[in-house]
Amino acid sequence: MSALLEGKTVLVTGVLTQQSIAFHAARLAQQEGARVVLTAFGRRSLVELIAQRLPEPAAIVDLDVQNQDHLETLADRVAAQLGPDAALDGVVHSIAFAPRDALGGNFLHTGWDSVATSLEVSAYSLKALTVAVLPLLRRRGGAVVGLDFDAQQAWPHYDWMGVGKAALEATSRYLARYLGGDGIRCNLVSAGPIRSTAAKSIPGFQELADAGTSRAVLGWDLENPEPAARAVVALLSDWFPKTTGEIVHVDGGTHMVGA
Repeated sequence: MSALLEGKTVLVTGVLTQQSIAFHAARLAQQEGARVVLTAFGRRSLVELIAQRLPEPAAIVDLDVQNQDHLETLADRVAAQLGPDAALDGVVHSIAFAPRDALGGNFLHTGWDSVATSLEVSAYSLKALTVAVLPLLRRRGGAVVGLDFDAQQAWPHYDWMGVGKAALEATSRYLARYLGGDGIRCNLVSAGPIRSTAAKSIPGFQELADAGTSRAVLGWDLENPEPAARAVVALLSDWFPKTTGEIVHVDGGTHMVGA
């Protein structure tokens, strides 16, 4: 039996630390036979260091999703790393950011500039990234998988990032609608809380984490990103050929338990 992603090429964003879901998605993708290209935002040397911990070497391209030049040249720069007949079979979107005043219980007092940044980076970037690499995705069809956090609930301290995740979910559905004709699927993995670098930027994260784990009927480990990463790899594979616009919850069951 061949590996799950044998012969596929996947672009993975958001690999910053070994604790990130993106890192484990890249690791598992390589173990399942994929060629992986990473993106780096700002701290390229850190991404290069973390990339050395992957099973196989991975090319790295710079990407700031708020930089139009980066987006307009992304497909060409990825293709330059891949060589002749370059194509992508999958993209992992693991990009989110909210200014500090958009988090931590400041919801009623956050100004538009901070809200706009949250929405652009955390939601609009899914569309921007996908469209940027569309020439490579259209060559064979493929899958876009984004990382989500349950936007059905109003979580403590999550504030405008929660609104950003709701916008991400809507963006994913519209991408699924418009790209289905190209054989491109777009799905999200809604993961339980992980104690990552991103989590450390959320004031009051522990309260959010407690709320996100206390109802997990299967249990939930804040230190283990692999369950969510496994779902990402599964959605990148051919095992979900007719699934698009979906949100797969990997949270130990928290999302479906009322109390």
